[in-house]
Amino acid sequence: MTIRVLLADDQALLRATFRILIESEPDMTVVAEAADGQEAVDLTRTHRPDVVLMDIRMPSTDGLAATADICGREELSGTRVLVLTTFDDDENVARALRAGASGFLGKDVSADALLAGIRTVAAGDSLLSPTATKALIVRFLAAPDTDGPLACADSLSALTGREREVVTLAALGRSNDEIADALFLSPFTVRSHIHRAMTKVGARDRAQLVVVAYQSGLVRVGPPETG
Repeated sequence: MTIRVLLADDQALLRATFRILIESEPDMTVVAEAADGQEAVDLTRTHRPDVVLMDIRMPSTDGLAATADICGREELSGTRVLVLTTFDDDENVARALRAGASGFLGKDVSADALLAGIRTVAAGDSLLSPTATKALIVRFLAAPDTDGPLACADSLSALTGREREVVTLAALGRSNDEIADALFLSPFTVRSHIHRAMTKVGARDRAQLVVVAYQSGLVRVGPPETG
């Protein structure tokens, strides 16, 4: 199946570069390009891409507002947003995750990592495992949010004990394989637990499930890991 991608960035040269890279892959195609957030929303509604590659800083409507708009629309539930940013903009990254983004990549990402990221997000997973990302989650996701918390502790009451264990490890940045090793389960079983937990708490994807885990208090914020 071909992964349909929409590019949202105000830099035409960068969009052209990404288009060439993405369309060199047999399983991907670029369906549209947007130069600002509102155009990204409008084109997403028209083309229903699998993945929107979204820059945060754009004129007029920015990528954060566009991400919230796209992720908040029921008819676009099949579209995932992958945010492009720089890792020195932590608060905006956290806001993007709260808005419903499925993950993020630095603008200095390698070609292979970008393509792998698009495939990961299109498959319904999220980009929350690299060390820099994990440290950022610990520092910012449970910080006070002026828009109000995404979830309360009661939202996790429907989870089984095993599902809570799996969600906790996912929130700490563990991959499915790492969770499987830690809990003596198969990766398939871990994936099933993750998807059942997402359904129970109303999370759009794994990234939002992690946000719920922090904001509900299942996982507590601690200092970033070093090493």
